Amino acid sequence: MSRFHLAVPVDDLDAARRFYGDVLGCPEGRCSEQWVDWNLYGHQLVTHLAPRGSTHTNPVDGHDVPVPHFGVLLSVPEFQDLAERLRAAGTAFVIEPYLRFAGEPGEQWTMFLTDPAGNALEFKAFADDTQVFAR
Repeated sequence: MSRFHLAVPVDDLDAARRFYGDVLGCPEGRCSEQWVDWNLYGHQLVTHLAPRGSTHTNPVDGHDVPVPHFGVLLSVPEFQDLAERLRAAGTAFVIEPYLRFAGEPGEQWTMFLTDPAGNALEFKAFADDTQVFAR
């Protein structure tokens, strides 16, 4: 099953909660004071607190996650294969491949890199797909 993962900057998490949660009816997943995960019809949408029109980072599991970014949810074998292909190509990672939230709800493999235009991409994989929106 393929799903998208999209992170978007917002300047007001309460307004984002009203729109994505109340208006669109998206169930809320994990969150912090800086970001909220949403289940957008089975896809993962993350609203990150960031000033309008800026490139920003937010702390997630001890790493500075670039905002905005987009990416893909992969199977664990697909993730590991892609990580090796990127390493072999000499890719400079923004965040090296690692296991995020190890032993916690939402445990996932993740890595961040930029494309040649500077757009941040995240690739992630869950061993258990039921954990994509776990809190």
